[in-house]
Amino acid sequence: MVLYPLKFKPIIKEKIWGGTHLNRYLPVSTDKTDIGELWTLSSYPEAVSVVENGYLRDNELNELIEVYMGDLVGDKVYDAFGTEFPLIIKLIDANDDLSIQVHPSDDEQKGISGKTEMWYVLNAEPNSSILYGLTKDCTKEEIEQSIASGTLLNVINRIEVKPADAVLINSGMVHSLCKGTTVVEVQQCSDETYRLYDYHRRDAQGNTRPLHIRQALDVMTLSKVNDGLIGYEAKANGACNLVKCPFFTVNILEMTEAIGRDYAPLDSFVVYVCVEGEGIIETDEQQTTPIKKGETVLIPASLNDVVIRPLTSTCRLMEIYIE
Repeated sequence: MVLYPLKFKPIIKEKIWGGTHLNRYLPVSTDKTDIGELWTLSSYPEAVSVVENGYLRDNELNELIEVYMGDLVGDKVYDAFGTEFPLIIKLIDANDDLSIQVHPSDDEQKGISGKTEMWYVLNAEPNSSILYGLTKDCTKEEIEQSIASGTLLNVINRIEVKPADAVLINSGMVHSLCKGTTVVEVQQCSDETYRLYDYHRRDAQGNTRPLHIRQALDVMTLSKVNDGLIGYEAKANGACNLVKCPFFTVNILEMTEAIGRDYAPLDSFVVYVCVEGEGIIETDEQQTTPIKKGETVLIPASLNDVVIRPLTSTCRLMEIYIE
């Protein structure tokens, strides 16, 4: 049977710093008050996405890759990753400051899966910010001393953000989301995180979360960073590139009228995340799929020609694939 644009059931992740802002993106109401993340696309073992639309409803993503292989993800992607979907797409709500953390790069000898990621700011309260990179060159010893003395924040850049801002966070870059910010996160399929500092927070049982200071210092970028925000200008009824790295490419599609996308040369799946407005996705197989703010849709690699029609005055999508 012909593949079609796939939607998946959001996977709820409750967090000590979570809130209620993500509740609006759930298909059914919930009274949870500590939702920190919605994983909208993932084959990570503890959080595998399940289809919610069409004849493949209730099938898991990795099972579909096993059956459809390159038709779903692209031949080169399948050859490289097998039945593992290579990305995780999330919505993250910082109802409180997240821990200050670092992710490692791939290390096959140690069996570590690296984690490079990017954020696109979906919503932000006035004066919201992120932490990103160091204000000066530091040694491991200086960072360790600043953690012990409670002055780590003094050597990390605080960058104010607003909706539609974007930042690429390479492995090794110290970073954190701060209170009042909701983002879309695109990342490698890994959950490897090393916490440097967690504000001495305690959970409902009075326990602090573990820190991983030595592991973080071993992989951390210790040189000064000036600014992490990506400079870009969205193109009306066209594509604007935000990120092109070995792990993923991310573009912004901004539409006031219908636009067509030709994916025949790509040999990759395409993921759409709607970050503003609503639209309709039409394929060369005469399929139509609605998409609205906060939703993720996976376009199989076998679907070459796609038309997106805005249903609101402006519709903006993130377009994500692997080159």
